[in-house]
Amino acid sequence: MAGQTLLVGLAHPDDEVGAAGTILAQRARGDRVVVVWLTRGEMTEAFGAIPTDEVARIREEHGRVAGEILGVETRFLDLPDTGVAADPATARRVAAVIADVRPDAVLTWGDAWGRGMRHPDHQASGKVFRDAITLARIAKVVAPAVPHRHPAPVFTYRGAHSTLPVVAVDVEPHVDTILALADFYRERIGFGDRAWVQERLRAQGAPFGLRYAEVWDAWETQPGVVPALLPAPLDFGEHTHPDREEEIPL
Repeated sequence: MAGQTLLVGLAHPDDEVGAAGTILAQRARGDRVVVVWLTRGEMTEAFGAIPTDEVARIREEHGRVAGEILGVETRFLDLPDTGVAADPATARRVAAVIADVRPDAVLTWGDAWGRGMRHPDHQASGKVFRDAITLARIAKVVAPAVPHRHPAPVFTYRGAHSTLPVVAVDVEPHVDTILALADFYRERIGFGDRAWVQERLRAQGAPFGLRYAEVWDAWETQPGVVPALLPAPLDFGEHTHPDREEEIPL
């Protein structure tokens, strides 16, 4: 299969630590990965009392270096940290990004109860990216860009109480680079404790007989253990048709 594209849509630089193994697994196939952050993470207090525009500049540099560590393309939007709104205007902006990137799948935040996962920016960002996949199919939304109507199944960060089908990515071959990314952020903003990251990967892998894994909610694909999210075995049923720009009603 020709090279595919995974778009990783997040709220803040450092959100990608929890997806690093999955990103690296996709890159190991020779596929393209594009990480898009909606904000520049300027509300962190890691740098003391300096202006937020300076924090934003530092955090953009963090994203650039993180992209180099992971071997991916990176992009920032300029939405306000702690102020991401899941509204139509934001979804249209992201739809333009999707029409440009043309992903074969989108990995983003989902709905979860856990303390960090329920950050309002995380919840809003997930909805924005999920909404934007549909809007990117509509020519009048993304004009003058070409609409992206190829199926782009959704995967989201999995909360402890999720009842959605689960996909587990075996990330053991990539642990050293995952920890290198965690160390990078730990040294700069105090997030990414190596022991915590390793224990999280072990805990997620154990139910699947894997030493290290990252697990995801599979919204439109078959569950199971995979070496990478793409290629993804679709399970759309009658919900959508790839040649139509609008959703087929359920």
